[in-house]
Amino acid sequence: MTKKTKEMLVAYSFIAPNFLGFAVFTLVPLVFALILSFLKWDGANPIEFAGWENFIRLFNDPIFLRALWNTILYTGGVVPLTLACSLFLAIVVNQKVKGRNFFRTVSFFPYVASLVAVAAVWNFIFSPTRGPVNNLLNALTGIPIEKLPGWAADRHWAIPMVIFFSVWKNMGYYMVIYLAGLQGVNQELYEAANLDGANGRQRFFHVTIPQLAPTTFFIMMMLIISSFKVYDIFINLFAGGDNQLTNTTRVLVYQIYNTAFRSLEYGYASAIAMVLFALVLGITLIQFRGEKQFGK
Repeated sequence: MTKKTKEMLVAYSFIAPNFLGFAVFTLVPLVFALILSFLKWDGANPIEFAGWENFIRLFNDPIFLRALWNTILYTGGVVPLTLACSLFLAIVVNQKVKGRNFFRTVSFFPYVASLVAVAAVWNFIFSPTRGPVNNLLNALTGIPIEKLPGWAADRHWAIPMVIFFSVWKNMGYYMVIYLAGLQGVNQELYEAANLDGANGRQRFFHVTIPQLAPTTFFIMMMLIISSFKVYDIFINLFAGGDNQLTNTTRVLVYQIYNTAFRSLEYGYASAIAMVLFALVLGITLIQFRGEKQFGK
């Protein structure tokens, strides 16, 4: 073998373990799900070819449409709020103040805390009758507890509550990413802005924000993808049962799970999964295209 061939074999030998894992656990299931989306199968009876029937059924299924709307609504609330809160926290803890390492740790703690434990605490805190939040609101406003928000038990407040929870749970992680981005901001630009008489607000909007654009793009992309794939937060906050996880709080990934493993409609569940895959892929491509245009 030539030297170049040997170098290629060495390179491929390093790539092979990761590629095999990707092929076995991601690529093959993805291809199988794509094929299955055009079939009817319950795991026991013979497979039947369905063509586009599963996809046509999607847009006539009110439960799927509601799950899609809930997912979009959740994403539309979580992404901008998490971006704003993470950036605010990063700027605050980036200041040279006493105890900033402590505040950084406290801000990051919710992200590493057990989701199951934190969700149980939140369900207690926001309990409609026994929770301290409603009891405090009752004491401050005098409004009867039965007329206060029911939070997780109230279809009008369930989605806002889970959005608030998600922002609080994850903003510490994205704060760390923003902190890394702030370390890379060119300090000479701040000095030039000071010489030009720019105040703090002008420095923030005309120096800090533009310099953090690549970081913001990365965080926004990760947030959108993770929001479309959300499952564990809804399951833990709403107990996971159909009596709790009603159409008001049903999201796409839960609908995939419910259709596949409870209704045993693997073909239809795969069609929903393909819609989710197409949404995430489309959003990612649009974002990358936007980032290239922005970079120019």
